[in-house]
Amino acid sequence: MRTPCGQLSRPPHRTWQHGGVTAATHSPSFPAAADPADAVLLGLDPEQREVATTLRGPVCVLAGAGTGKTRAITHRIAYGVHSGQLMPASVLAVTFTNRAAGEMRGRLRGLGAGGVQARTFHSAALRQLHYFWPKAIGGDMPRLLERKVQFVAEAGARCRVRLDRGELRDVTGEIEWAKVTQTVPADYPAAVLKSGREAPRDTAEIAQIYAMYEQLKRDRGMIDFEDVLLLTVAILQDRHDIAEQIRAQYQHFVVDEYQDVSPLQQRLLDLWLGERDSLCVVGDASQTIYSFTGATPDHLLNFRTRYPQATVVKLVRDYRSTPQVVHLANGLLNQAKGRAAEHRLELVSQREAGPDPVYAEYPDEPAEAEGVARRVRDLVAAGVPAGEIAVLFRINAQSEVYEQALADAGVPYQLRGAERFFERNEVQKAILALRGAARSGGNDPLLDDVVELGSQVRAVLSSTGWTAEPPAGSGAVRDQWESLAALVRLAEDFARARPGATLADLTVELDERKAAQHAPTVQGVTLASLHAAKGLEWDAVFLVGLTDGMLPITYAKTDEQVEEERRLLYVGVTRARHHLNLSWSLSRAPGGRPSRRPSRFLNGLRPGSAVPGPGTAAAAERSPRKRGRRGPALCRVCGRTLTEAGELKLMRCEDCPSDMDEGLYERLRGWRAARSKEQGLPPYCVFTDKTLMAIAEAAPSEGGDLSMISGVGARKLDRYGADVLAICAGQEPGTAEADDA
Repeated sequence: MRTPCGQLSRPPHRTWQHGGVTAATHSPSFPAAADPADAVLLGLDPEQREVATTLRGPVCVLAGAGTGKTRAITHRIAYGVHSGQLMPASVLAVTFTNRAAGEMRGRLRGLGAGGVQARTFHSAALRQLHYFWPKAIGGDMPRLLERKVQFVAEAGARCRVRLDRGELRDVTGEIEWAKVTQTVPADYPAAVLKSGREAPRDTAEIAQIYAMYEQLKRDRGMIDFEDVLLLTVAILQDRHDIAEQIRAQYQHFVVDEYQDVSPLQQRLLDLWLGERDSLCVVGDASQTIYSFTGATPDHLLNFRTRYPQATVVKLVRDYRSTPQVVHLANGLLNQAKGRAAEHRLELVSQREAGPDPVYAEYPDEPAEAEGVARRVRDLVAAGVPAGEIAVLFRINAQSEVYEQALADAGVPYQLRGAERFFERNEVQKAILALRGAARSGGNDPLLDDVVELGSQVRAVLSSTGWTAEPPAGSGAVRDQWESLAALVRLAEDFARARPGATLADLTVELDERKAAQHAPTVQGVTLASLHAAKGLEWDAVFLVGLTDGMLPITYAKTDEQVEEERRLLYVGVTRARHHLNLSWSLSRAPGGRPSRRPSRFLNGLRPGSAVPGPGTAAAAERSPRKRGRRGPALCRVCGRTLTEAGELKLMRCEDCPSDMDEGLYERLRGWRAARSKEQGLPPYCVFTDKTLMAIAEAAPSEGGDLSMISGVGARKLDRYGADVLAICAGQEPGTAEADDA
């Protein structure tokens, strides 16, 4: 479906839901057919097929969450290869993580296009830098500094600035931001001021540390990952012969997650392209959540301006999430503001209906963690695999209370976004032990009478700390066991996929996975920050700690920063396939003052909350009362916190005694029947039964009181308020048609 960039485009409602389209995330890569090129197109929906078959000129794919974007672009490459329009070696596909690049390579191999290069920006640039360094610079290429924190700490010490662990991380992030935005140390303070960025400490001080960090690298003959991009850009700018050699090699480019490109990455892409336009970009401005690293959606949003002849395809059929999850995700974006919001995509779920999102309020953080752990345990008991459940939070510091709660509940978990799997000490020792056992073969006493590969691995790893049963509790011992258990499961999967495989074969597989940072899956509940969850999905997702001050986070001051926080919540919501739970706590510790409020992003979405207007002032003008921040909704009879929609309407528990005026309720029902018939609407479109019950219980005497009842918004107050107040006062409702005004 070709549309001008920025215009909303919807597919025919549900046309393809049961029409034989294979779900994007669970389909065979290469269905059997006579013609390999045609086979690649089988199972694609109309928009994905257009992406796959549009091989010439610039192409911009605006792809919502769960719409099969990786499927579309890998099938595009494979279709081009099998139809003879693309040579595999002439295509370079770039993305942002090793995991995503590895997944893309795997899909391309499955589609018979294994000769295509699929890499991260850094990996592609590093490969080119290694190859051309002798020709462009001469001598040996500097060593790569993989962990810059130690150098930043030393730079700070030399500048007589003491940095604690948190400050060290923040200053390192500032240096990375400066480099990807091509800002030198002397220009850093001005660049921060211009961008509206909030620096973690004095900008002149950070500029001094940044300059010293660069000096230390030069003195020791080292470069960091940002230097890889900067040096590659410099060589391609200065050496036209090298630039032309690369352009002769790569003639077609595909860029995934294009909303996340930094100015430096865009500059490198421009140099790779030269004057050509054989470029396909894929992205979603509503998933821009890494601006703190220099990422900007501007390149995606300006693509049609830069390439007026570009083909723009929108993918909005969501194959991942149920209609209930998609409805909430769309609702979040409907309240968004700013340029990215103007280009939002309204998703259309292609899945069967599922459970409604569950909202839960707790008195304090430990109670919230315990409640989440109980719910997780119930899901596991109901058959949801622990590895298909995630608990997502705004900052990593929130994880500890959930680690403890899950451990206490006997639920295994893994912490994502911590130390890389293959860099963990226990994993390195385990691989050394496996490699040693592979070399010794039948001479290793651990392998006496052990033939099957999985059993061999379990035997070897038993010497490094693995046991058949996990240790009790949480902490380092449990984390180490989970790492070893992941290696055991990997070996079992490897043996099933390759019958007859040996320990030596497994060690080769582990080396390849380490090089690609393709870690095995730990069979436990995933604990991760919302940022670390990008690009992943689970059957059940718990979004926790959703309070103002945490999401949006306190230091999000500008409108754009707040909108990025909203997009972060949107990313979290769209990670869920089936079950979605959202929770918050009113205080940090038991007995604390309940001063917290649910995230403002949930207003109008969670039961009992007000629908926000486009602006505070405008909303105040339309509303008959000013809505302040709401505290917890408490039952007016027993005082219990209310969370269910029906209870919130009544402001009491369902089983608490009602003081409803039965006669008033029946008069309201009669009036509603007449109005609904007169307007040609179902009765519930006037007011639901629960709203009528709430009105009959409250018997409001003025508009302000009536508007306080959940289900009576400004529009219904204007349309029906006079009639309802008249009935509550024992009078006949007026005959004027309020809605004719």
